[in-house]
Amino acid sequence: MTRHDDTTDAQHATETGEQHTTSDTDEDPGFTVTPYAVSGTVDYDRLLEQFGADRLTAEQVDRFPDHQMLRRGIYYAGRDVDPYLDAAEAGETHSIVTGIGPSGPMHIGHAPVFYVAKRLQDATGAHVYIPLSDDEKYYSKDLTYPEIGEYTRQNLRDVLAVGFDPAKTTIVVDTADADVVYPLASAFARHLTQATVDATYGDPENVGLSFYPAVQTAHLLLPQLVHGAHPTLVPVAVDQDPHVRVCRDVAAKERFPVRKPGALLGKFLPDLSGPGKMSSSADVPSITLDDDPETVRDTVLTHAFSGGRSSVEEHREHGGDPTVDVPFQLLRFFFEPDDEAVERLAREYRAGDLLSGELKELAAGRITEFLAAHQERKAALGPLEEELPAYRLGPAAKQTALEAVGLDPI
Repeated sequence: MTRHDDTTDAQHATETGEQHTTSDTDEDPGFTVTPYAVSGTVDYDRLLEQFGADRLTAEQVDRFPDHQMLRRGIYYAGRDVDPYLDAAEAGETHSIVTGIGPSGPMHIGHAPVFYVAKRLQDATGAHVYIPLSDDEKYYSKDLTYPEIGEYTRQNLRDVLAVGFDPAKTTIVVDTADADVVYPLASAFARHLTQATVDATYGDPENVGLSFYPAVQTAHLLLPQLVHGAHPTLVPVAVDQDPHVRVCRDVAAKERFPVRKPGALLGKFLPDLSGPGKMSSSADVPSITLDDDPETVRDTVLTHAFSGGRSSVEEHREHGGDPTVDVPFQLLRFFFEPDDEAVERLAREYRAGDLLSGELKELAAGRITEFLAAHQERKAALGPLEEELPAYRLGPAAKQTALEAVGLDPI
């Protein structure tokens, strides 16, 4: 986890209990979770203690539109969830912000959060804001802007294929929308100290990453700057929570006409090699949203970590462990919507009635079904230049956002 000395912590004025801090004498938790690195076996309960978030209650889960990732505790914690739910139930303005950093093709670890956001939008009419942080990837990855630009175009088509309502959805690309993103970030940067950044992220590798928390703050507060102060929910994996906490610090200063954004925190879709966050840059292969059925099947059968035994006979006798079996976890996280089917698979796997190879085939089949539907919608899209304008932030909305923070657009 991010570490800093007590002097830096004392200098950092933040919301009580929300800033993750560890001193140099803290016991090593055995895992690392930051916006830029995830390693080890993550203890999600310990993360709640360190990050200061609240576990979702059964009542809160029931108030959300039904989705398997909420029912099964994949999204398991949050911040200020109730105000968002209250606004959604009352038909009042509410919004969701979730985006992506375009550093490669989108894979199956990227997709679920967008489909959850669409489910919430379909059920309650939420505004959905989707920032693509191409600038942050330039700061943090060994990529050129032309390379990032190509990934951005690919990622945009995948986002559009989810099927968001263009009347309720706004897509922002940092460099393309610099006329609004940068002025907003500069306004917020004035209210962030370097001590805050260092305490939250460690020592940034360059000044671009040092400034990026102000850009992320612009992302998360943008819906309120356009539509007026209202509850915003940010569904993210727990490694992205530091961005939310820093933004909440800025909003809490009451310098701007916004409310602190809430968060819906999720666990990581497992890497094919086992526990950890699925990544497009890992040594093990990932399944991209463009993969064909044969590639998906080969990748799952060849590379997905199994919780089964070393032989069929031993597996029949002793059974497997679905808690570490990646094909099972992929089904449980997102790709099998039927709760009874998930429970049955776990039961049969533990009993040894379901073999590892059979479970891999089932997972590959469900993933293929999901990808086929996604790819069909993507193929039906027209050229990006024709599809994207309906989702872009218009001049009037940009002016409203800038004026909300006291800027006078030229």
